[in-house]
Amino acid sequence: MIRNVAFAALVLLASPAFAQTAPLQEGPITCAFPVTPDDTTKSLLQRYGKEAVVQDLPGAEGERYKGVVLFPKAADRRIEVAFTDDKARRTSGLTLRDSAKTSRWSVGGITIGSSLADVQKANGKPFLVSGFEWDYGGFVTDWKGGALSRPLEGDCTVTIRFGKNAGAPKSLSGDGVKASSDNAALVKWAPVVTEIGVNFPDK
Repeated sequence: MIRNVAFAALVLLASPAFAQTAPLQEGPITCAFPVTPDDTTKSLLQRYGKEAVVQDLPGAEGERYKGVVLFPKAADRRIEVAFTDDKARRTSGLTLRDSAKTSRWSVGGITIGSSLADVQKANGKPFLVSGFEWDYGGFVTDWKGGALSRPLEGDCTVTIRFGKNAGAPKSLSGDGVKASSDNAALVKWAPVVTEIGVNFPDK
């Protein structure tokens, strides 16, 4: 009888509910998951093993910077992690891009491929988007006091960029242009979310 109980305990401990598993590969992103503000290159490589690699990542105006990519072989799970300095001593934030046109991750209910209407619903009201067809085009510049203007629990903030595989109308293009998410021309052009950033607060 004792032997049977011991065997049952071993089976239970080996089950998925009790076994130590690899980090989750999809789901809602928070200020503490799947990356924390205190993570470093070393801690991410240790925690994620082969699912984390150091790569050159795209920055603004053609610049490149060293960061960590989580799940580099699965485009719909890919996460790019940036750091506050060249020594990668502290995480500054993470980014989802439309490399797979979709993502298994979400932030505040928004994911890659979400529509203007999806984001406006999550925000609870219209918001402003910068003009397209330049380096900083398509970013949300003002949430107009909506839900997405508030930091997530843990004080990290969200940035969202829209785009489309087609040239934007002239009325929606260029530096200095801003359009409301309910603007008729923008709604008709129908861009989708192509980039989501989660930015950690400075210490």
